[in-house]
Amino acid sequence: MNAATFPACLNGLRIRPLTSGLLAAFMLMALLVLPGRAFAHAALVATDPADGAVLAQGPSQFSLTFSEPVSPLVLTLVRPDGTQLPLTSSRLDGLTLAIDNPETLKSGTHVLSWRVISEDGHPVGGSALFSIGAPSAAPIAAETVDWTLRTAIWVGKLLLYAGLFLGVGGAFSLAWLAEYRRCGRRFVIGALLCGLAAAPFSLGFQGLDALGAPLARFTAPVVWKTALETSFGWTVLVALAALGLALLSLAGPRASRKLLALAGLVGVGAALAASGHASAAEPQWLTRPLVFLHGTAIAFWAGALAPLGLALRYQPAEAKVFLRRFSRLILPVVAVLAASGIVLAIIQVQTPAALVNTAYGRLLLLKLALLLFLFTLASVNRWTLTAPAEAGDTEVQRRLVRSIGIETLIVLAVFGVAAGWRFTPPPRALAIAAAQPVSIHIHTLQAMADLSITPGHAGQVAASMVIMTGDFGPLDAKQVTLVLSKPDSGIEPIRRPATKPGDGTWRVDNLVIPLPGRWNARLDILVSDFEMVKIEAPIDIRAD
Repeated sequence: MNAATFPACLNGLRIRPLTSGLLAAFMLMALLVLPGRAFAHAALVATDPADGAVLAQGPSQFSLTFSEPVSPLVLTLVRPDGTQLPLTSSRLDGLTLAIDNPETLKSGTHVLSWRVISEDGHPVGGSALFSIGAPSAAPIAAETVDWTLRTAIWVGKLLLYAGLFLGVGGAFSLAWLAEYRRCGRRFVIGALLCGLAAAPFSLGFQGLDALGAPLARFTAPVVWKTALETSFGWTVLVALAALGLALLSLAGPRASRKLLALAGLVGVGAALAASGHASAAEPQWLTRPLVFLHGTAIAFWAGALAPLGLALRYQPAEAKVFLRRFSRLILPVVAVLAASGIVLAIIQVQTPAALVNTAYGRLLLLKLALLLFLFTLASVNRWTLTAPAEAGDTEVQRRLVRSIGIETLIVLAVFGVAAGWRFTPPPRALAIAAAQPVSIHIHTLQAMADLSITPGHAGQVAASMVIMTGDFGPLDAKQVTLVLSKPDSGIEPIRRPATKPGDGTWRVDNLVIPLPGRWNARLDILVSDFEMVKIEAPIDIRAD
């Protein structure tokens, strides 16, 4: 390669077609995500006090129960006068976060505001209202979306993917596949530097999102401390190591290049397996290895495209060996990529309807459409253009260069779609949350009860009740009847007698709750032939 042609390798493949298509794909991705809210992957299933409850006196502690284990980030109690009380003492007991109440609460409506982070590294926040004595007008901050931060998170993720897949994967292809390593080297270095710059920014954005803080607090130490405590912190640390190893493989001694590049490729898979909704899915003994294989296969394929295309364009004679090696290895790599992706998609989506009914599923459909185009183009390249290009047909080589450039643009579009998954929960997580029960505790001087309805959404459910005396003693009731009503929807009391199978818990099976919303739950407890105790409280039923 002479001095005139070498800078052209830095500029990359000059492919103008499909650039507008790439931008259109990103716009379509945004439209697919916008119809649904950006839920995180752990869902709140119960609070104590219940949301909207009116209590005679303040509780000694609060509790939040989630669909999966979480770690608290910010816990705040907003008093009736609008002042905020940080809640700093909490304990995690399984799926329930117990929070100590440090003060005696005054009359009026209080807001328990919480922000936690789930196992997959995604934050979620919300609020629950309860009143002491009687409700009052409490300041309630509406949930807003910081689109500037969200855009920054998406761009950071896209650039990090480019660094890992195009940079580390490109360094691996130059070390293991290319005969002439200079063409494409500057492109790979640029991708690696892009990833090295994006990684710390992505970590900072993660900390801001976890705390619900604006971009102005980017440099605050608590933001970075919080980010490093999430599972995404491990992803960034491993990614930085992989990017550094790949960069060393381009500048290091010849004897260690292949080893360094291989270590970098392994680091790509390890970084992706360290966090994310796919890695957090059960069973993790299966999902984490699959994410690892999926990530390394993407890096192998995507990383080789630009160096191979540049070599074919500027050094076609030396590129023959590169092309032959790549063509021989790409089939098993694509098989691993497809197999791991299919299994992960089945685990995450679960039902075909979720492909249309959820933002995650719609993004997956967009990704599958791009991949179908990509696989078709790659098949044409592999079975139609590769052999003539290896034989030295210059016209076919030019066609192959153009086709590889289009493949690269499609790969970038796929990265953009995958980065959008950061804001959408998989149907698997939604199904887990939907299956969780709703529970309330009813406490009076005469009797108390723990009532749970499973699942906690409208439809066919089962109710379980643990009955005790008002001072937590055993209550041997002769009969218990569950009474549900929803006056605001015109639904008069629905009465169902409970049975006691023998485990001490009263049950009502095959109960149908027709509508979501706030219901009034009453328990009619027949203590003796002459005494009936009735206790009641509101219970919130989720939409299916």
